[in-house]
Amino acid sequence: MASRTLLCYGDSNTHGTKPLTLPGVFERFGPADRWPGVLQAALGNTWSVIEEGLPARTTVHDDPIQGQHKNGLSYLRPCLESQLPVDVVVLMLGTNDLKTRFSVTPADIANSVSLLLETLIACRAGPGGATPHVLLIAPAPIDEVGFLGEIFTGGAAKSRLLAPLYERVAVKFGSAFLDAGDIVKVSDTDGIHYEAEQHHRLGKAVAELVSHRFGT
Repeated sequence: MASRTLLCYGDSNTHGTKPLTLPGVFERFGPADRWPGVLQAALGNTWSVIEEGLPARTTVHDDPIQGQHKNGLSYLRPCLESQLPVDVVVLMLGTNDLKTRFSVTPADIANSVSLLLETLIACRAGPGGATPHVLLIAPAPIDEVGFLGEIFTGGAAKSRLLAPLYERVAVKFGSAFLDAGDIVKVSDTDGIHYEAEQHHRLGKAVAELVSHRFGT
């Protein structure tokens, strides 16, 4: 029986969206091929892994094209409180902030992540009103290819500057840190999403870190 809860809070790469070949055509990998599912299998039944990945979710921005509901900050607290008590939160956001429409710098994105962590701490959604442990993941660098390339113009260079900034945020808040770019790469098809084998690599890496840092 599961005794600990882990919440994966992210965007389409947490949702398991397959690399896109046509606008408006979305497919999703099955549970066993999404990294949170791989994480669940690796951790075993003493953990309950909750997948909370929303395609196009940003850190703190309402999306003027895809909607206000894409704002990761506005939904974070309701999400945490609906799942409490939460022992560990794995947070991986920031890729969608690289869209040209938001016109933000890498430092802006890191500051937005700081705001997410401040909100998470204030929520006190852990056991007994404590703060959940946090694993902050810097998203893998993107490439400007396929039809998504126009949406992310200028984002590839910015994405390669995020990891050290995220690591500073993790140090500031005492969070665990993982650079996804050290483990996975985006698909050549759309430059944003992961192929199934990359999900498996990330899920196993997260499981190893969670087990080492937070216990089995």
